[in-house]
Amino acid sequence: MRQIILDTETTGLEPREGHRIIEIGCVEMIDRRLSGNNFHQYLQPDREIDAGAIEVHGITNEFLADKPRFADIVEDFIDYIRGAELVIHNAPFDVGFLDHEFGLCGIDRRVTDLCSVLDSLTMARKLHPGQKNSLDALCRRYDIDNTHRELHGALLDAEILADVYLAMTGGQVALSLGSGEGEQDSAGGPQAIRRLAPDRPRLRVIRADEAECAAHRERLAAIAAANGGSTVWERLEGERDGRSA
Repeated sequence: MRQIILDTETTGLEPREGHRIIEIGCVEMIDRRLSGNNFHQYLQPDREIDAGAIEVHGITNEFLADKPRFADIVEDFIDYIRGAELVIHNAPFDVGFLDHEFGLCGIDRRVTDLCSVLDSLTMARKLHPGQKNSLDALCRRYDIDNTHRELHGALLDAEILADVYLAMTGGQVALSLGSGEGEQDSAGGPQAIRRLAPDRPRLRVIRADEAECAAHRERLAAIAAANGGSTVWERLEGERDGRSA
């Protein structure tokens, strides 16, 4: 499955007031593995950036003066996202801006005509009702390091969201199964995920011998006697034997 974790930065909050996209950041994930095939582009919006927006992302009008316009990169962007599932935090905001940009380019298509969209904010609210579900809050909840995030940035936020999405959907993003000593990633930091070779030998299964099984039964009997009934283990084994019968 091909998924694109996407984020944008903009000149303001409302495309109907003429605000534009000034940065697109995308991280590609195939079968829940980051591929390294990212898409990142700063854009000249042909308008001033709101002061409040600059405080959020730190991108200035001067920095964007020599950058391409959305129309210059739109076909490459469409080719990149076509057929994928987009994962976006607060998807209506980013999708609304992208659809607006398509319209300004004379493109009679919407994002949902090109790919499907999954809103990770909606997902987080279902998983954690009544709690804060901003990207920063989710990083704290899932113990994801975002200390390098002083300002918002589309590519940086997409990379962080990829880790958050994997954590929310059951993937390990910070647990190293190695010794933890001396393991580093390509950037020299601690390695979060240790990949296992697909051709590795099968794991050896060591089963309990009769003496160990007898000791286990003796321990269960002691627990049951202390509680005045059977143990949870015994009840589960009974249910399993009943199903297998």
